[in-house]
Amino acid sequence: MRTCLCLGRNIVLFVIGILTFLFIVNGVGVADEHACIHCGMMKAKFGHSWVTIEHEDGTIEGVCSVHCAAIDMALHIDKPVKNLTVGDYNTKKQIDADRAFWVIGGDQMGVMTTRAKWAFETKEAADSFMKAHGGRPATLEEVMKASFEDMYEDTLMIQKKRKMMKMKKQ
Repeated sequence: MRTCLCLGRNIVLFVIGILTFLFIVNGVGVADEHACIHCGMMKAKFGHSWVTIEHEDGTIEGVCSVHCAAIDMALHIDKPVKNLTVGDYNTKKQIDADRAFWVIGGDQMGVMTTRAKWAFETKEAADSFMKAHGGRPATLEEVMKASFEDMYEDTLMIQKKRKMMKMKKQ
């Protein structure tokens, strides 16, 4: 009887040890290990452009970019957006997208788009970016309209890049 209890306890400890090891190795439990629901890009790598969408029905979705946020809005036409937050370009901190200081364009490649759309928490940070990299100030509404305008060309660009990546792997 005593041997069974020791064996059972050892098995439990072994399983806990294996699970702990897997969590550490795979990064499970790390807050920034979320993937974009549309393209699979990881928040840890794209925190500077990450958009969190809260719908009026209470559902919350995370996407890597304004491009994927536009896709989400188009796919969920019957789920109005209640709140949007976006990653500050410099700090990756989630900020209110409507209050953000936006920059469209510039010489920094955008995420999932050829015409970049970046958010900044402060006007000074946006101005500093534009001084260094170009672009123009914009509102959230202008940014979303630009995302929809760019959708066709951006989708073709993404498909071409993914095809090239696939060919390199072969």
